[in-house]
Amino acid sequence: MPRAVEPKDHPPRKAATICRMRRAAFLVVMLTAVALTAQAPSPAGNSTVEEETMRHFQALLRFDTSDPPGAEKPAVDYLKQVLDKEGIATEVFALEPNRPNIVARLKGSGRKRPLLVMGHLDVVNVDPKKWIHPPFSATRDGGYVYGRGTTDDKDNVVAALMTLLLLKRNAIPMDRDLIVLFEAGEEGTTRVGIQLMANQHFPAIDAEYCLAEGGNGNREAGQVNYVAIQTLEKIPRAITLTARGVSGHGSVPLQSNAIVHVSNAVGRVARWQPPIRLNETTTVYFKRLAAISSPRQAARYRAALSPDPKVRGPADEYFRASEPRHASMLRTSISPTILQGGYRVNVIPSEAVATLDVRTLPDEDPATFLEQVRKVVNDPAVEVAYAARDVRPAGSTRLDTEAFAVLERNVTKHYKSATLPTMMTGGTDMAYLRAKGVQCYGIGPAVDAEDGPRGFGAHSDQERILESELHRFVRFNYDVVLDLVKQQ
Repeated sequence: MPRAVEPKDHPPRKAATICRMRRAAFLVVMLTAVALTAQAPSPAGNSTVEEETMRHFQALLRFDTSDPPGAEKPAVDYLKQVLDKEGIATEVFALEPNRPNIVARLKGSGRKRPLLVMGHLDVVNVDPKKWIHPPFSATRDGGYVYGRGTTDDKDNVVAALMTLLLLKRNAIPMDRDLIVLFEAGEEGTTRVGIQLMANQHFPAIDAEYCLAEGGNGNREAGQVNYVAIQTLEKIPRAITLTARGVSGHGSVPLQSNAIVHVSNAVGRVARWQPPIRLNETTTVYFKRLAAISSPRQAARYRAALSPDPKVRGPADEYFRASEPRHASMLRTSISPTILQGGYRVNVIPSEAVATLDVRTLPDEDPATFLEQVRKVVNDPAVEVAYAARDVRPAGSTRLDTEAFAVLERNVTKHYKSATLPTMMTGGTDMAYLRAKGVQCYGIGPAVDAEDGPRGFGAHSDQERILESELHRFVRFNYDVVLDLVKQQ
C-alpha cells in the first residue's frame, strides 16, 4: 500500500501530526525508563551481598546464645564492631552485663515517623546428641545451613543487619528514621530485652511501624504457595486446677480422692470448646486461604466464617481433628500440659494439681474467661485460678496501613504468592509494642512445610534453613524497608 502524503496546503494538520508523534515518542521513552527502573537489580540481589550475608549469618550462629542462661554479649559485640566500621550510630542498653541489647539508627528527614526492625539474638536450648551437625557450627550442607537460630531468629537478625548496611552504603535519602533493635531475652527472659526497652528506653525504639519475627512463607514441592504476615497474636496465660481431699491408704478408695477430682476437671475442660470469635485478621486469613485452596478445603474455610453454628460446626470438628492450628485460631484455646499428684503407690494424696496452657484471644476478658472455666469444672473440691506466667499485653495491628500494603506488594514481587494476615497462636515480643500503639508485622523466610514434622523447625531437635530462601528473605526485607523509608 502506498505511503500517504500530507498535502502541502494543510500545515495545521501537519503540525498536529508532528505533535502526536512527539508525544508518542516521549511516552515510549518514559515507559522504557520505567520498565528499566523496575527491572534494575536490587542492591541486595548480587553474589557479593550473598557472600557477605552468609559470612555474618554463620558468625552469628556460632555464638552460643542459649536462653537460659542467656549470653548475648558476644553477638552484640560482633554486631557493634560491624556497625561501627560502617559509621552507623548505635546505643547499647543492658539490665545485666552479659545480656545487652543494641539499637542502631539511620537518620531520615523526619517527614514520617520511624520504622523499627527487630531481631532477637538468644536461642532456645539444644540437645547436641540429636543433631546431625553440631548445633553451633553453622554447617552448610546440601543447600541448607544447620544451626540453632537459623529460623529463630538469626535469620531476621542478619536480614536487618544487611538492610542497614546496604541503605547506608547506597546513601538512600529517607523520609523516616530506620531503627534496628537486636534484642536479648525473647526466649523466656523478656525482662532483660523487650520489657527493658519498652518500659525504660522506649524513646530509643518508638516508631510508627515495626517488623519482626512471626511470619513465614509456606513452601511445598519447591514452591511458595502463600506468605503469612503476623498481624495479631494470642495472649499466653496459665490456669491451675487444684483438688484437695483427705489423704489415706491406697487400699481404701475415697470419694474425696484429689487425683480423681482433678482428673475429672481436666476431662471436662478438655471436652469444652470456647466459642468461636473472629476478628479482622482471622476473617481475612480464612477468606484468602479459601481462595487458594482446593474446592473441598475452601468450603471448610468459608464455612468457618459462617455465623450459623450448623454450617461452621462440621468445619470446626474437622479442624480440631486434622488442622488443630486452625481450630486454635478460631477461639481462646486450652491445653492441659502438667499433672502433679501423689508420691507413692499406696498413698492417696491430699492434693493434686493440673496446669493448663491458655492462649486467649487479644480481646478476651481474663476474669470473665476464668469464671467460664469454673462453671465448666463445676466441682467445689477443685480450685480454679490463674497461675504466674509471663503474660504479654494485648494489642492489635490494622490491615489498612501503608506498611501492610508494602508487604503485600513485595510478597507478590519476591514470592509471587498470596499474602495471608495471620493471628499467631504463640507469642512474640511485638505484643509489648502493640500495647503502646506501634503497628507491628511479623515476617520471616520461606520454609519447607515438611521441615517441622521432620524435626528441623524452630525449637526442634534440629534447625536449618535453605540458603536460597535466606537470600530471598534478605532481598524481600531490604525492599520492604526501602519502600517504607525512602523519600517519596
